[in-house]
Amino acid sequence: MKPFTDQTGVKISFEATRDLDAILQTKVAAGNPPDVTAAPGIGTLIKMAKAGQVIPLDDKLDMSQLNANYGADWINLGKVNGKLVNIYAWAALKGLVWYDPKAFQAKGYQVPKTWDELITLTNKIKSDGGKPWCVALESQAASGWPGSDWHKEIVLSQSGPTVYDSWWAGKQKWSSPEIKQAWTTWGQQILGSGGSNVYGGPQYMRATTFGDGGQGLFTNPPKCYMFNQGSFITSFFDGYTPKPTAGTDYAEFALPDVSSSNAGAHVVSGDAFVMTKDTPQARALIKYVATAQAQDIWVKRGGGKIAVNKQVSLDDYPDPISKAEAQTVQTTKIARYDAGDLMPTDMRDAYWKGVLDFVQDQSKLDSILANLDKVQQTAYVGAS
Repeated sequence: MKPFTDQTGVKISFEATRDLDAILQTKVAAGNPPDVTAAPGIGTLIKMAKAGQVIPLDDKLDMSQLNANYGADWINLGKVNGKLVNIYAWAALKGLVWYDPKAFQAKGYQVPKTWDELITLTNKIKSDGGKPWCVALESQAASGWPGSDWHKEIVLSQSGPTVYDSWWAGKQKWSSPEIKQAWTTWGQQILGSGGSNVYGGPQYMRATTFGDGGQGLFTNPPKCYMFNQGSFITSFFDGYTPKPTAGTDYAEFALPDVSSSNAGAHVVSGDAFVMTKDTPQARALIKYVATAQAQDIWVKRGGGKIAVNKQVSLDDYPDPISKAEAQTVQTTKIARYDAGDLMPTDMRDAYWKGVLDFVQDQSKLDSILANLDKVQQTAYVGAS
């Protein structure tokens, strides 16, 4: 923020909290909102936008400039009821497959460019006596969400954004052919029968903390060769002993398109800013965080920040991992927010439990989907 303060003379009073959504809603209800709020939960944001408690940005920003610097979907992700209320400054990617390049090289494995190549590689690793995948689903009360990341990525790529949007909004049944197909694709092609493609099988998947899921990549011999997790996972890799080195001990590739008709589809998230009080200082800050200058500062520091503004040079990324992720962000044609996070809480929680039940016994899919349909009937009633 120093360049902003130097350029404008605006002083920033920063308040941090782990309980952002609750504190924000309390301040708004008391008539004392902050000028700008960073990264409110998407459900809270939608609720506040519908109640007129956040300031539309369409007439506060130079939209022609924003359209030139941002991909259309990154602007659309910030809209509620057609109005821009949320400006994304930094992106995070889901659907990244992590691997050890040395382990791949030792076996002659090539990074797959298509879904068919990914499945061929999965089968080849298995026939060579290895385990293709590590999957780790434990996250205390939120256990199951890493598996939902697999499923929702497949829904978006396999069936497209219209189905994806109808589904998270509660307008398409879980038992519909498209949503069911994503489960079976994940189960049959990735997990394998009885979880046979995954190190440790169902019990290990359910018992292993998501942050530890990549440990198997770095053993000798590898316990698994691939691990699907978001761009943030490198901070967990840094805590492993011995600490693996980016680019040498691990690299990543984006999950290939399941269907070529939805090429470049990725589930994304990111750091976003909303104006909760219309002041000249707030307008100036919102304009600043959308600039390449602001986003480039974080990019050069490393730590996994990926700029949304396309004017940030790929050369400014400090390592090959972040540079590759930035290229994926820039080439994303269909970007959608995490479907689970967009669902009402009861629906999201049932989704995560459904994941745990599915990996335990894939043959129970129909009953799992029937239960999710049942939850869907009530979860959206009165939901924001």
